[in-house]
Amino acid sequence: MTSTIDHLQSGAASDSAERVHHAGRAARVAAKQLAVLTRADKDAALAALADALVAATASIVAANESDLARGRGSGMPEGLQDRLRLTPERVASIADALRQLAALPDPVGDVVRGSTLANGLQLRQVRVPMGVVGMVYESRPNVTVDAAGLGLKSGNAMILRGGSAAAETNRVIVEVLRDALSHQGISPDAVQLLDGGHEDVDALITARGLVDLVIPRGSDRLIQAVVQGATVPVIETGVGNCHVYIDAAADPQQAVAIALNSKTDRPSVCNAAESLLVHRDIADSILPVLYDALTAAQVTLHADDRASQVAERVGAPYVPATEEDFATEYLDLQLSVAVVDDLAAAIAHIDRFGSGHTEVIVTQDRSAARKFVAEVDAAVVAVNASSRFTDGGEFGFGAEIGISTQKLHARGPMGLQELTSTKWVVEGDGQIR
Repeated sequence: MTSTIDHLQSGAASDSAERVHHAGRAARVAAKQLAVLTRADKDAALAALADALVAATASIVAANESDLARGRGSGMPEGLQDRLRLTPERVASIADALRQLAALPDPVGDVVRGSTLANGLQLRQVRVPMGVVGMVYESRPNVTVDAAGLGLKSGNAMILRGGSAAAETNRVIVEVLRDALSHQGISPDAVQLLDGGHEDVDALITARGLVDLVIPRGSDRLIQAVVQGATVPVIETGVGNCHVYIDAAADPQQAVAIALNSKTDRPSVCNAAESLLVHRDIADSILPVLYDALTAAQVTLHADDRASQVAERVGAPYVPATEEDFATEYLDLQLSVAVVDDLAAAIAHIDRFGSGHTEVIVTQDRSAARKFVAEVDAAVVAVNASSRFTDGGEFGFGAEIGISTQKLHARGPMGLQELTSTKWVVEGDGQIR
């Protein structure tokens, strides 16, 4: 029996390797075409993709409802259903993101720096596409469109492997995108979708020579599996265990608005706040107001000892917080709450439990803000602003391929420039060394 299972697994891996190698070879050919397209060509194609998505809204939403029905049948949490769900309005918004990309400057060919040497050689470092980018992600089908659009504008061919939860939605979306590319005279292999099992992921992240870069996006488990198993270079996107720290010098009205928006605007996404930290000097005055607002928004509070004392005094519902609660990315209407002694204690808490995504301080004390910005190690640090602004669209990037929490090459929301590398161009008139 064991030998039979091993044989079947080996066969599946072999089939996946062949699928990925075929996709990789086709993508490399498509990438050559993309690399020489003019900005006008790429922008026209992006507009065509947006129009095609809108025209196919009914088919996309129907496929999405099939995925949602399957998810509900398997007990998918509501938060994950929200990440998966596409409505006509969300399809229109996704299409608009492609139009916004078309309006942005083309990074390919930009001169990063340059100089003329003493011997007359002219040096230029210019932006160029990565080539072939693999994307491994989970249940958000908007990522499929964002990745395709960003890849097209930055001159990269994309090989996508979405999660099984969005299988039908992604299949229909990619069919629409490929058809629209063909009508623009662009190889449809600029966007390809892998729909096999985990063997496809393994083959994709080890396809050195065919795939230039892999970007995982999703749960910590998915990201770590890709990082640890890849032989292709990886840009690591991270989970969002984001904090809002309300300092002693915070404007109370501003603090309540920021905390509430950070948690409740869209709790199922990575830039939603998962922990609330409050300075002890204002805990007794501001926590009751926060508890009222958060409870009214149906947020479950996981309170530490000092935060729970305030909750009991005002009759606010809560559950006792554990260390695991403070380490959890809920992606739901749940929030851990702690009272901290001072700014240093807040930073120490973030150092211990934060994921390096987005951290927020609410304060009118400029010295405290500067210290927070300087000492907190995260891709994005916000002062008196909601964590929900950590987003490629909000940053003016048109869309994002993910939010990098690593420190090499790209950090924070990744837009067009982060999908390029550089090459040095050396021009002379016969110089020899």
